[in-house]
Amino acid sequence: MKIPFFDALSDSKSILIAGAGGGFDVASGIPIYLYLRKLGKPVVLANLSFTALPSTDSDEICPGTYQITQESRDIPYFPEKFILEWLSARGENPDIYACSNKLGVIPLGHAYSVIAQKHGIDTLILVDGGTDSLMFGDEVGVGTIVEDACSIIAAAKVPIAHRYLVATGFGVDYFHDLNHHACLENIATLTRDGAYLGAIALTQDMDEGRGYLELVEYLNRRLPGYMSIVANSIASAIRGEFGNFHVTPRTKGSELFINPFMGLFWFFQLRGVAARIAFASKIDTSETMHEVAQGFRLFRAMTIRRTPKNIPL
Repeated sequence: MKIPFFDALSDSKSILIAGAGGGFDVASGIPIYLYLRKLGKPVVLANLSFTALPSTDSDEICPGTYQITQESRDIPYFPEKFILEWLSARGENPDIYACSNKLGVIPLGHAYSVIAQKHGIDTLILVDGGTDSLMFGDEVGVGTIVEDACSIIAAAKVPIAHRYLVATGFGVDYFHDLNHHACLENIATLTRDGAYLGAIALTQDMDEGRGYLELVEYLNRRLPGYMSIVANSIASAIRGEFGNFHVTPRTKGSELFINPFMGLFWFFQLRGVAARIAFASKIDTSETMHEVAQGFRLFRAMTIRRTPKNIPL
């Protein structure tokens, strides 16, 4: 059985995989990258970045967006370069770009367009390490929704033929107070809308699963002070850990719920997700991430929240 997402990619000629929510999100796209490269498809990488990009001596291809290379200067926090290092050690040398997390919808959409034109991209895949990208905005707990919504609305404006959203790490946003009953309700809504394209489980017996585990270990070594909560939670779940299991000291004092659902990758038509973001009109002309956050706060101040519910399991 093949899920609709991979059928949809069968005719893709050049693919851009972009991290949606900042930080390590592009790392969650690496299993998809490895699979597509195994099929012989050209793949470009990008990430909404928390890196101090002007300090890396990388080329700025358009305002706020930089091309990362092996020659980019090492700085303590630089996941994009370290992912490139890991891929290069495997014989891969993809083009990879980092977009400043200060960009709003308009300049971020422009960055996607510049990258797409440069590489002849016909397919854009946004990847979220977590599921706050599936929040519509009226939920009680929405996680860290601002950056994801900015990326989704920006991507929805870009004239690329095929655009998708991938979310993984179901349950990891418990750390950020996301309401997972509402998340499942939203997936059901997107299913009725025809925007849901299936899900797969990443396992440690798959080439892509082994690759992801190796990548997370490499990033932990390269970034010992910034070990990703999301990436390590997903990796722990793939290895079979369960419950309140901690890898990074960043989660000390909190309760985690590592579970098998974290290894699932959920696939959606991006335009369907974008159409459900209830505050899209408040952010779609934003120039900065600050304006995106302001628009979201304004929406929240004027909106009645859904009644919070627990999953009855």
